[in-house]
Amino acid sequence: MMSSTALPLPRDPVRGPASLLRALRRRDPTLAGFGLALLALAVVLSVAWALDPRQLHGEDVWAKPVKFLLSVGLFALTSAWFIGELPQARRTAAPIRAARWTIIVAGTFELVYITLQGALGQPSHFNESTPFHAVMFALMGIGAVALTATTLPLAREIARHGTGLSPALRLAIVLGLVLTFVLGVGAGIAISVHGGPVVGGAGGPGLPLLGWSTTGGDLRVPHFLGIHAQQLLPLAGAGLAAALPMRARPAVWLVSAFYAAITLAAFAQAMTGRPLIGM
Repeated sequence: MMSSTALPLPRDPVRGPASLLRALRRRDPTLAGFGLALLALAVVLSVAWALDPRQLHGEDVWAKPVKFLLSVGLFALTSAWFIGELPQARRTAAPIRAARWTIIVAGTFELVYITLQGALGQPSHFNESTPFHAVMFALMGIGAVALTATTLPLAREIARHGTGLSPALRLAIVLGLVLTFVLGVGAGIAISVHGGPVVGGAGGPGLPLLGWSTTGGDLRVPHFLGIHAQQLLPLAGAGLAAALPMRARPAVWLVSAFYAAITLAAFAQAMTGRPLIGM
């Protein structure tokens, strides 16, 4: 019989990229296929990013589509991996089916519109120049909240049915999913209420790749940290479960509290108009 501190063997041991892809397809072929398609499209549009010199508000027109493709693709693949930790019967339960198709439908809607606007050299966010653009921007906001909210039913399912996981990793996944919604949506709402991500500053190009402002506060920093709690806290939980098997759960609570504090500190800094990295 397994002792209370022993770690269960992973269901899908990963020994390389091919093994990882096979594991993702076994866990949730629909979401895995969707996520991988988005990553492949991001690679294609990266070529357009490199070749097309057009810019919009100091940023390459293809930068936003590529970054959103990567972000939603990673979100879908992470969700697919966590769904694979559930018993087979729960993977087809109503809450998981709803979450799966919400990710696909809301993600597709957002990405098609963002990519189309990028191709046209027009902004997708905060574009209310016509009634059509105003409606589309509002629908994007609703879609983003709906997509991120899929972490909550998944957290509930993992908490109740993720019995194959070590207690510390199970807790880290649940906390990571909940904080993704609370912190990610919270920062997203702040961006919307403020009318944009930058607080103060003179505008212009931001940090390479990320685009965060180097002259003013940028609410995209706490938004980024919030959204990626979905991946970072479970990774921390896996490490703690291996390194501190007897004290892993308290350590997960501590790391999660620290992560939330860092995100809130980044939010406070942005609201004061101070950049994360000034140049």
